[in-house]
Amino acid sequence: MTQFTDLIDGYRHFRANDYVEQHERWKELAEGQSPKVMVIACSDSRVDPSQIFGASPGEIFVVRNVANLVPPFETGGGRHGVSAALEFAVTQLKVSEVVVIGHGSCGGCAAALSHRFRGSEPGEGGFIDHWVDMLDGARERILAQYGDGPDAAREMELETVRVSLKNLRSFPFVREREAAGDLTIHGAYFAIRDGVLHVLKEDGSFGPA
Repeated sequence: MTQFTDLIDGYRHFRANDYVEQHERWKELAEGQSPKVMVIACSDSRVDPSQIFGASPGEIFVVRNVANLVPPFETGGGRHGVSAALEFAVTQLKVSEVVVIGHGSCGGCAAALSHRFRGSEPGEGGFIDHWVDMLDGARERILAQYGDGPDAAREMELETVRVSLKNLRSFPFVREREAAGDLTIHGAYFAIRDGVLHVLKEDGSFGPA
């Protein structure tokens, strides 16, 4: 199991090799960043957007959270971490594309589907439950259509992307830039088991990239 000392060893390897080889790139990045793409992904340790997309430092602005969710636009409440990152990427960095990527075997989706933490206190799953309850509306439909097996789990994982895209468009600054043609929004899904990336199509279905 990887420990902090292993991470330090990894840093030393990076500092002696990759950093030296890309010194000019890091020197340029020290002056600022100008990524063109924002990626909203899950915190799951198996799903690293930079690795999946083969991106180098400075190329993508990444936000990760449980189940790759974007909350709806709101000015009250407490779900503003993703909103702040989205606002920064779209209005300050002026990214031209936003990608929401879901993935297979997502624990957050499993919690949303099972209501495993429903009624739990913070520290016992309460924070998780209050976050994934954004999927409650989709949950009822999915359970009615697919039951509670693997088909339902996969559909919920896909639905997190659709829900997040819908919520993205509830932000006025996102809608305005998309309507003006300055921002394009994409949905994707990474199937961990076979390593295949699926892309959301205009009809709402997913197909291999």
